[in-house]
Amino acid sequence: MSKGLLIDITQCVGCGACQEACVEANGMLPEADETRLSGDRYTIVQETPLADGETRYVRKLCMHCEHPTCASVCPVGAFSKTAEGPVLYDEGKCIGCRYCMMACPYEIPRYEWESRNPRVRKCVLCAPRLAEGLPTACSEICPTGATLFGERKELLEEAHRRIREQPELYVQQVYGEVEGGGTSVLFLSDRPFSEMGLPGNLPSHAMNEYTEAVLSKLPNVVVVGGSLLSGLYWIINRRIEQTKERNRERESAEGGGR
Repeated sequence: MSKGLLIDITQCVGCGACQEACVEANGMLPEADETRLSGDRYTIVQETPLADGETRYVRKLCMHCEHPTCASVCPVGAFSKTAEGPVLYDEGKCIGCRYCMMACPYEIPRYEWESRNPRVRKCVLCAPRLAEGLPTACSEICPTGATLFGERKELLEEAHRRIREQPELYVQQVYGEVEGGGTSVLFLSDRPFSEMGLPGNLPSHAMNEYTEAVLSKLPNVVVVGGSLLSGLYWIINRRIEQTKERNRERESAEGGGR
């Protein structure tokens, strides 16, 4: 059964324990910048100011899509979705094309630009721990239960139970249930998810349909060439439109608060 995480933004206090546990579990540099994703930071907790002066703490990490676009555009199969939930990366196959970075609707993969042997780095949902029957390090350490680990199906049931029992608290949506075809990382919030920095207006079907529809009709030699970028056209332009939309919403909110 596919595993995943349910992150309840209303319960996160911004303590950063999940970040520290991730660093320890993955043997990363403890002194690395904690404000941005990198080869030494697979998850961060962003302090998100709202128009009314309130603040929310929102985790950013790989969403482990049910149908990952990063895997669909990789010409060498360096990315793969496992039955257990994680989207994994095989650095031995990677050729450094970085199409995965352009394709990801959540802007997650990071490239080790300063390394002599650069890799693409991101959260792997603690796959080695899962193989031993353990939960993710971030969920195990969370002091408030804001990050919950379990079967994706059961996490969705729990999320809908919370919404049903406290409709006045939660937005009537489980982010990641259907967005982009669904993800293994799910979110609950008391504010619109667009205010939380999560991409809005994602289609409910898998986005890799766009890239695969193009790639399946092209010879491999062409795929590895520039034609692969055609398969990314819709995704990249959608990202640009989302950025414009977020800016318009932010300007509208700021204008209304004056």
